[in-house]
Amino acid sequence: MTTTSAVTPRIAVVIPAFNASGTVAAVVAGIPATVSDIIVVDDASAEPLATLADPRVVLVRHDANRGVGGATLTGYDAAIARGAEVLVKMDADGQMDPRYLPALVRPIVTGAADYTKGNRFLHSAELRTMPSGRRVGNAGLSFFTKLASGYWPVFDPTNGYTAIHASLVPALDRSRISERFFFETSMLLELGRLRAVVHDVPIPARYGGERSALSKRRAAGEFPPRLVAATWRRIQRQYFIQDFTPVSLFLVAGTLFLLFGVVWGAYHWAESIRFGVAATTGTVMLAVLPVIIGVQLLLQALAQDIGNVPTEPIHEELLAAE
Repeated sequence: MTTTSAVTPRIAVVIPAFNASGTVAAVVAGIPATVSDIIVVDDASAEPLATLADPRVVLVRHDANRGVGGATLTGYDAAIARGAEVLVKMDADGQMDPRYLPALVRPIVTGAADYTKGNRFLHSAELRTMPSGRRVGNAGLSFFTKLASGYWPVFDPTNGYTAIHASLVPALDRSRISERFFFETSMLLELGRLRAVVHDVPIPARYGGERSALSKRRAAGEFPPRLVAATWRRIQRQYFIQDFTPVSLFLVAGTLFLLFGVVWGAYHWAESIRFGVAATTGTVMLAVLPVIIGVQLLLQALAQDIGNVPTEPIHEELLAAE
């Protein structure tokens, strides 16, 4: 397989579908002719899908519901078996405009990226149509996903309009990828482990009267703990197991200085209250200075981590290893 500009790669669209008989036909009808295969994965829907007459459509059915992630991975496998080189994931609800599909796959086709995703926050006019709860939730979730994945330039992590080079799929550790609502975010975490290059592509969403399948309460309860744990794992792996860099030193020294300052200050503050005697200037400075130094070192570690985003696509290397 190749993604050089001289050869147009075989593109497949994967559509995970669950109870989407009213919308999936319109989604399929809008997919451009440059797409060779359309893999529709019926994720054990309670209702039969509408008849899809497009000859490019391959229908795959799950006997049991596996969620959007499980259906997408099934679709990836089916598309690769048919020789697809670039895999696009579109939802079956009609929110993802197929007119932007060429822009989504272009960075992969030209060899600039391994994985691309839509970003709804780069179109201010269309952004006004996004429900306010989604805007606020995405902003907060995006920051914690940056910390956990190391992809600081990437925003809108739950955007499901994505494309991936097929060579990366066998390299994914599927035990790390969520099969349900955490799927898109867990893909970014796994791609970060592989040091794949990820690009955002400005793509507005099309919102109708539909409700999001993921409730705000569920996202607030499930996503932050997973992202905190993923951040800890990434720091350990990237800066203490696979390598030891200035970031590692800044993290260790900054944490020690900060802890010393906080513990020292808290102890003497409690003692001053207990005995009714104000702490001396020297005691106060011994608390304040380590805290300032610790915060500065941690900020320096953050700045260097932001500059350590992967820039060399890995799909050519993976192809050569096949």
